[in-house]
Amino acid sequence: MNKDEAVNQLGASAPGWSSLLQPARLRAALCANDRLKLYLSVLQAAAAHAHAPHQALLDLAREIAAAGIGVREQAEWLHDLPATAALEGEAVRLPELPRLARQLHEDLGQMARPLLAQADADPALAERVGGWQARLQALAAGASLLDETLLRELTSGQPEAGDSLHRLVMDLHKALNRLAARLASDNVAGAHAWDLAADGSDRPRVEAFMRGLERTRALKGEHPGLDTAATREGARLMIQNDIGTNDAHVIVLQVDTGGAAPSISLTYSDLHRQRFAFFQRLLAEVGAQWGPTQSRQTPGLNAGEAYHVGSARFAPADEAALQLMLEGIGERIVFLIDWNRARKRLLPFVDKAAAVAVLDATARQRVGHLAWLTLGGERLIWNAMAAQGPSAFRLGDRLDEVMGEDAAAAFLVEALALADRAREQAQPPALVADQVRTLLAQRLQGRHGGFEDLAEHAGLCHAMAQGLRDALAHGHDRDAAAAAHLAARAKTWERQADHLVMRARSQAERYPQWQPLLRLLEQSDDVADALEEACFVLGLRAEQAGSAPAAVRDALQALADCVLGAVQDHLKALTVATTLGQRSDAADRDEFLGASWRVLQAERHADELLRTARRALAQAARSDPDPVVLTLGNELAAALELASDALLSLGYGLRERVFQRLDPGNA
Repeated sequence: MNKDEAVNQLGASAPGWSSLLQPARLRAALCANDRLKLYLSVLQAAAAHAHAPHQALLDLAREIAAAGIGVREQAEWLHDLPATAALEGEAVRLPELPRLARQLHEDLGQMARPLLAQADADPALAERVGGWQARLQALAAGASLLDETLLRELTSGQPEAGDSLHRLVMDLHKALNRLAARLASDNVAGAHAWDLAADGSDRPRVEAFMRGLERTRALKGEHPGLDTAATREGARLMIQNDIGTNDAHVIVLQVDTGGAAPSISLTYSDLHRQRFAFFQRLLAEVGAQWGPTQSRQTPGLNAGEAYHVGSARFAPADEAALQLMLEGIGERIVFLIDWNRARKRLLPFVDKAAAVAVLDATARQRVGHLAWLTLGGERLIWNAMAAQGPSAFRLGDRLDEVMGEDAAAAFLVEALALADRAREQAQPPALVADQVRTLLAQRLQGRHGGFEDLAEHAGLCHAMAQGLRDALAHGHDRDAAAAAHLAARAKTWERQADHLVMRARSQAERYPQWQPLLRLLEQSDDVADALEEACFVLGLRAEQAGSAPAAVRDALQALADCVLGAVQDHLKALTVATTLGQRSDAADRDEFLGASWRVLQAERHADELLRTARRALAQAARSDPDPVVLTLGNELAAALELASDALLSLGYGLRERVFQRLDPGNA
């Protein structure tokens, strides 16, 4: 990690930024000190093995771990290096000596950097560092032989032996400790702070930022990150947070109190554009006004790959608003840690846009994604899917293909919330797995009941029935333009209803559990077809010059009212059915039964109204010789009655489906 270089690149020559680098460079130098001492121990172990190859090798695993060598390949290389040493005359041949010299050269520079950057840097110390840097560079480009003199000059810690790399490392360490004592002037609510305003005005601002940071810090679990540094440069308070472990992922805040009104400027760098956009949305909630985003490439950062840099400005009205904004910024930073890893782990279940939407939703709810990742991430979801059995999911299925996009995303948000709650309450992983499995089963039960799609389809039927009833009530059977408009809208609604049926048919071909839904949707589609036909016939009727007698219009109006009432009762039955289960109370069951019985009774009433309409049409035929008007009136009445017949069949199908769910033997 090279956070100090990242901050340096972001701030360039801006005043004040260089002071933010001191703690980061100091921490990096102390880490380099640990690695340098490890390298020298490896050299000594290699020389010992070369002189006594039959003795057991010194196990440096603990020292390697203590030095923070987290990369497995690097740790293995250092662990195995002594075994490659062999005597060649009086010298030791060490094939990896040039590579080790390069590591010594790099970390010596890292260790000396904060000391040599001081205005009062010790010239003699700088000369010693420069001399050893040159020797190590030559060693890295030379042969793989380590003679006794060179080994002593590298590893000796005895003063009488003269200067050595080991002695230089020890002297640098002492100087770093003195520098750390100078910098460690204050700790403000967990932030490393120094040179703050003498009047104390900076402290509540740093505390506000840290208050927000601490509010959500626990969401990161054991993941490193969120270290904060704060200092003052002129009229500006500078706050830097390192977020996580990636070197190009840095936030720097500048709180400017020198003008008429306080302001906050934020500079942010990120290697992932999508995460950058996510953070922009998060900070917009606390008033961020973002400028354009730039793409940069810097040698030594992000492995030379491009990363993104942008700035935001906040304009608080007063000091209280400023502190609230700082608190809000701090509160949201934790959601950046491992965000992209979480996004990728969601992609087997939903598409890219939905994966981002899930993380947006969890962040708004202050639910962390790191707990989910720690508990297995996608494995937690796959195991829950597998537990539902092959009738629910087949190998390679995505959640959104089976459940629908919205339902899948809602389930994932809740699953992440369960994992985060488990972290907060210290619940065992097995319990979380059971909770996610149960949650998915509950979501699938409702989904496979089909009531969501049925309700959407019924809503389209209701739109047609309502439109037809209103058209007749307002005399649109005599208004060609209005009737044509209704017919066109009804055609659109009918096509949308067909799409729901086709989608269910496609699902039913793959998943047996969709078959009951398909049958109900096909019955519901008969209702839609009949209502669309009625709207079409009304349009034809309105094109005719003649006008039906009042008795005919009244009969047709009553028939349309009856069908509309039946559709409304069907919608009510569906709404109640979504909540029904074996534990539902009696009132809910009675409400469902009442609504469904009214649907069934409406069909009988519609039969009577159809006969009433036909009698009125027959009476009108004696005085109206136009057969087209009468025929269309009869077809309109027949289409409405056909819709009631389809509703009757649908009502029986829905009752059967609900009774199956309520029956413990079918659970």
